[in-house]
Amino acid sequence: MKRWRIAGINFDHFHMGDLLRQTAEHPSAELVGISDEQPERMVEAAAKFGLSPDQVFTDYRQCLEKTKPDIVILCPAASKHGEWVEKVAPYGTHVIMEKPFAGSVAEADSMVAAMKPTGKLLAINWPLVWIACQQTAHRLILEGVIGEVTEYHHHGGNRGPLYHGADKLDKEPTAEEKDASWFYKKALGGGSLLDYMGYGTTLGTWHLGGKVPLEVNCTWSTTPGLEVDEHAVAVIRYACGLSKSETRWGTFTDPWTTQPQPKCGFVIKGTHGTISCYDYDPYITLQTRSRPEAHQIPVDTVAAPNRNPIEHVIHSLETGEPLIGPLTVEISRIGQQIVDAAFQSATERRVVSL
Repeated sequence: MKRWRIAGINFDHFHMGDLLRQTAEHPSAELVGISDEQPERMVEAAAKFGLSPDQVFTDYRQCLEKTKPDIVILCPAASKHGEWVEKVAPYGTHVIMEKPFAGSVAEADSMVAAMKPTGKLLAINWPLVWIACQQTAHRLILEGVIGEVTEYHHHGGNRGPLYHGADKLDKEPTAEEKDASWFYKKALGGGSLLDYMGYGTTLGTWHLGGKVPLEVNCTWSTTPGLEVDEHAVAVIRYACGLSKSETRWGTFTDPWTTQPQPKCGFVIKGTHGTISCYDYDPYITLQTRSRPEAHQIPVDTVAAPNRNPIEHVIHSLETGEPLIGPLTVEISRIGQQIVDAAFQSATERRVVSL
């Protein structure tokens, strides 16, 4: 059995810690190196995963040349996704990019173009894909339990991107940390809309079977002293009806600890029923024509190869089986189109057609 050599490059997003842990836990994967231009950001990972000094790099080129990975995990700031794929692609590795897809559709297309000559896989990781309620809801959709999906209503967010670290460890950010973080920099793709709305639009597109909307109307709330939004609401018009994606930094509690109100997650409407699937709940709530009263169904047990992106991508590469929808560039690109339109709509205060 092939042993997959994996390197982690660019630690802008703290999800790198989760992805490296998943790599270390996979029986067919080997973490061969990590790289970041700021060495202090790699200290914890190097110690946690037992990496030697010759496996830790501040120059990504040296990392790629010396470790020769099969797969590279990338976690750069949102507006730097295209730049980093273009840097890594010539080395002929598969790439797992941490969400969002990119800072814009144009950047997403540049990523696809950079990977195309290599024939290697580009996968976009959306962490909510791996929670049981999402996979259970999608299974029921595919089984036709609620008919054809016509709407999704998404509310997503948390207390803020600096209030937790890898593996959701709780922390309190300082004003200096906020000031230094790319999450709060407009030029680097910061803000709650660009950070979180892609979850709603990408997973919503997945549940809708790849439908493309007609137009988007979005508004946001800005905070004095910040150059990015902390709350945004987009109404998305499809030929089949209206959907919604709302994203917020500043929920009362984090959904993985205690669900805030309104709860984070999805309500999905079909021609023959509805599903509510709220993040991390051990059940979904279902209505159907044959049983119209809302009733709870326990979520499926998520099993390999659908527990995390590392095992899922390795399984796809080994078997040729397709990636789960949101990881594909096709579904993620539609989600990115909607986010672009929402950002333009909020900025220009008008309805934007796709």
